[in-house]
Amino acid sequence: MAVAHRACFVAGFLFILLLPGCEARIHKLTLKNETRHTIDLNNFGFYADGTLDVHLFSLRVPETLVDYSKSPVGFSLSRSRVNGVLSYTAEESETCPLTLKKSTNDEPLILFLIDIKKQSVNVIAMGKQDNILMAEEKVEADKGQKKVKRASGEQSKNPDKLVVLPKQADKQSDDKKSEQIAQNPKAEAVNVPGTFNLSSRSQLTLDLGEIHGTYNFSFRMVFGSEAEGLYSLKFHYCQNREPGINRAYSFAVEVTEKNPDGYLSAAEIPLSRLYLYMAGVFFTAALVWVYNLMKHSYSVFKIHWLMAALAFTKSTSLVFHSINYYFINTEGHPIEGWAVMYYITHLLKGALLFITLALIGTGWAFVKYILSDKEKKIFMIVIPLQVLANVAYIIIESTEEGSSEYYVWKEILFLVDLICCGAILFPVVWSIRHLQEASSTDGKAAMNLEKLKLFRHYYVMIVCYIYFTRIIAILLKITMPFRWQWCYEFLVEVSTLIFFVLTGYKFRPASNNPYLQLPQDEDDVENDEVVTESGALEGISKVKKTSNGRERQKESTL
Repeated sequence: MAVAHRACFVAGFLFILLLPGCEARIHKLTLKNETRHTIDLNNFGFYADGTLDVHLFSLRVPETLVDYSKSPVGFSLSRSRVNGVLSYTAEESETCPLTLKKSTNDEPLILFLIDIKKQSVNVIAMGKQDNILMAEEKVEADKGQKKVKRASGEQSKNPDKLVVLPKQADKQSDDKKSEQIAQNPKAEAVNVPGTFNLSSRSQLTLDLGEIHGTYNFSFRMVFGSEAEGLYSLKFHYCQNREPGINRAYSFAVEVTEKNPDGYLSAAEIPLSRLYLYMAGVFFTAALVWVYNLMKHSYSVFKIHWLMAALAFTKSTSLVFHSINYYFINTEGHPIEGWAVMYYITHLLKGALLFITLALIGTGWAFVKYILSDKEKKIFMIVIPLQVLANVAYIIIESTEEGSSEYYVWKEILFLVDLICCGAILFPVVWSIRHLQEASSTDGKAAMNLEKLKLFRHYYVMIVCYIYFTRIIAILLKITMPFRWQWCYEFLVEVSTLIFFVLTGYKFRPASNNPYLQLPQDEDDVENDEVVTESGALEGISKVKKTSNGRERQKESTL
């Protein structure tokens, strides 16, 4: 257990250090000397009147070695039919999405092509659009000069008439623009400058700013009722798609996504209430379990109280998870104090879960009080791996999706979790094999067969739980509409509750539980005596003493 204490301490220290980097739904990402051709900035489900704000800072790219007309640089905003499955482009595609000339279906796709030489951003909208784009449009220099000359000429002819120059008009309109946008998200209806309805205007040019050799621009997208869905925002550097080319570039980006009711994605809005309700259900189940332990205190083992601790820890973790999502929805980022409490309880819950399942699988406290060497090795493997899985989960939660280490830790979490799930099956398999051998060698075949049946049920329960929560639920998630993807979390929590209840029922501390009716002393390992001598002995019962010290009466088979 010293290994577990040290591992938990290291994990706790790590996630406390990682918390300040968590920005939740207000994303800030800085990349330097990056060579990836595609960067997934974020996926977010938007309802009607949801907004997406993107601010690109300090973009630095090679200017002389790349033909950006053939290998463009920029952003793509595409609607996904389901999470992670894009409507237009796949990750395996060799064609850069920024080079698309026309759409293949009606799903909305918006491209932002950055032109370094002309210092402009070309916007191309494809598919069926119901979005409003708010950005600074680029004004051509010759048109601006003509307007200035025309205005100065009118001023000389009519000195008493006040003529507003274009720059002055832009400054005067900024205040009105912000007020009108706040009152009406679809500000095109009131002709607010810098606001464009993409359903009627599929191409436009935005201004690209330059500061000391770096480039920047910003835009806001307002989604209409027909444009609701799960959107994927990506940055593309198409030149690096070619074999053998890895040109470095750098940029910083700030992305803020918001729905009318808060900062949570459409699929995450119900999660705060869901976790709170499920916390109440797990807490009620834990109270019922403790009542059952108190009622049958004569046949309670230490592992029963460990199971109770697991249920209470699960309930507490869900409460803090619910609070965490509440603050993310209202503030755009978690409150560090509540986030620390959530990560602590999440770490304890994960460790208790696998330790409890492995101990039950070995039969510890029920059948024996000493673990074999190979069973101890299982715990030496599972506990550190489970701590590593929780550390990976914390790093994923506190790291932006566009960073390269995000996907590394995501793969580590998936692999380590599968190893832990597979490792806890070994003690169950060993117990089943031991019971099969015992049922054929000793005289307690009937009792051993009962225990064997119970262990087989437990093995099937673990396999079904792992299969459903790791595979089936994920398949359901990627096939559900974006607004119903919260059902994935609901199915996981319900399956966990069912698994807890079934495990508690199978290993309940009751006198009629065949798993607990096991002898402890060597004298009790003797074969059951069958009375066959005469009819005078009919009805005579035999009293034996079980491992929990309680006398039970076993009637004759006659």
